[in-house]
Amino acid sequence: MLKKIIHRVFGKAAEPILKNAPARAVKISGKTSQASKRMEVSAKDHKIKRDLIDPRAIETVEALQDAGFETYIVGGAVRDLLLGLHPKDFDIATDATPEEVKKLFKRAFIIGRRFRIVHVVFGRGHEHEVFEVSTFRANVDAADATKVKGNERSQKTQLEGMKHAVDSSGRVLRDNVWGDIASDAARRDFTVNAMYYDPSSEVLVDYHGGMADVKKRIIRMIGEPTDRYREDPVRIIRAVRFAAKLSKLGFKVEPKTLAPITKLKKLLEDVPPSRMFDEMLKLVQTGHSLASIQTLKELGLERGIYPLLDVIVERADTPMVKGMLNDTDERVKVGKPVAPSYLLAAVLWQDVMSGWEARREGKPPFAKIPTFPALAESVDAVFEERIGDVSGRGKLGADMREIWMMQPRFERRTGGSPHTLVEHLRFRAGFDFLRLRGQSDETGALELAALASWWQDFQDSEHQERLTMIEAVKRQPKSLTGTDANGGVKKARPKRKRKPKTNPNGDGIHSAGV
Repeated sequence: MLKKIIHRVFGKAAEPILKNAPARAVKISGKTSQASKRMEVSAKDHKIKRDLIDPRAIETVEALQDAGFETYIVGGAVRDLLLGLHPKDFDIATDATPEEVKKLFKRAFIIGRRFRIVHVVFGRGHEHEVFEVSTFRANVDAADATKVKGNERSQKTQLEGMKHAVDSSGRVLRDNVWGDIASDAARRDFTVNAMYYDPSSEVLVDYHGGMADVKKRIIRMIGEPTDRYREDPVRIIRAVRFAAKLSKLGFKVEPKTLAPITKLKKLLEDVPPSRMFDEMLKLVQTGHSLASIQTLKELGLERGIYPLLDVIVERADTPMVKGMLNDTDERVKVGKPVAPSYLLAAVLWQDVMSGWEARREGKPPFAKIPTFPALAESVDAVFEERIGDVSGRGKLGADMREIWMMQPRFERRTGGSPHTLVEHLRFRAGFDFLRLRGQSDETGALELAALASWWQDFQDSEHQERLTMIEAVKRQPKSLTGTDANGGVKKARPKRKRKPKTNPNGDGIHSAGV
């Protein structure tokens, strides 16, 4: 550590603002890059504020440097630091292999097949923080990669052990050939995301004019855009996300970078559903969801990217979904956590409602069944149709199911039900969803808003006040939503015909009731 302090104070003070290293030829998608000259930018020029960096990110970098590895903070975090913003995530790049990284940290996990990276974890529970550490990758020409017929699923066995493989369209299936910082910079997508920052020496390293593009507010692809999109079609979605995220800061996507997007969007059909699902969530959960959807529309990408994303875009103007997206953006801006389960529960609620009503009322082709089984069946059908096997059977699906299945339980406001429900682990999510329904255009929204108000008062009240509230509900002939206090629709029961009493001796002679 003393060596680093001396290096920071004395070693870089005499350096010029820009230190240019000899240019190095690096191949990018079959062509030699003309912008691969290493530029080292000193602290007095880049003006990055070190206090904007998470101390645990610095700790991770320094642990790798102390072990003798070249290590930097990289990517969008460096871009945000240059803009004076507090980065949401800190990615780290190093010349240590994943196995070497894993050995240095108590809680580190190697993940991924296409790109093997390491998640270094600090803390536990809701307070935990994950730093993604990747090894410098060689920018191997796609022409030199192993050609594989099919995709990740159909050729899973064949891909085992391969370090660099592509499919018939040029999409990279495996990219685990290690390289140095220059080749790693060349294989990144946009210039503004291809800068490296050493928090120890406070030097920023730039190979592709990223710092100049940040100043000019340009989002520009490294290399030939068409070739880069073919290598990884997900870059199409990333271009949309960065365009939306940075538009408020005056950034625009370079026309050459935008030009091939529409005609190449079909390449996204070959991307694994799980990866597309993750990219979709990044579009709508990074604080710029409405801007991202608007950008998709402007680029003619509102349909055909990913089925579930198509649904989100289609319903983005409905009161419920728009309210949810607005709320998500605001929570991200103030640093509050957001749950994908809550957002998707709102997006797909009209599908759940439709199936629930059809089964509850016995509309063809369904047989009439009670409220809770009807809702459960509808939820299963929506998972199967809209989400499939991507995430519907994991924690995300379990959380969505609980939010939906909790809705009719809010109608049960007598006995011990309210006390039990308010202690439920997912009560807050279910309650917020009920309140969102009350602000939407759902049938009975006013009554739902009143019901949400009752539950707000109930959770804020002391025990004796809660008992008084429950007693008051008992005296109501109907609940606020037109159902009885236990959540079932009140229907007049037909009067039973009273059978006349018969002779206990079984002689069939009716008793006179004496």
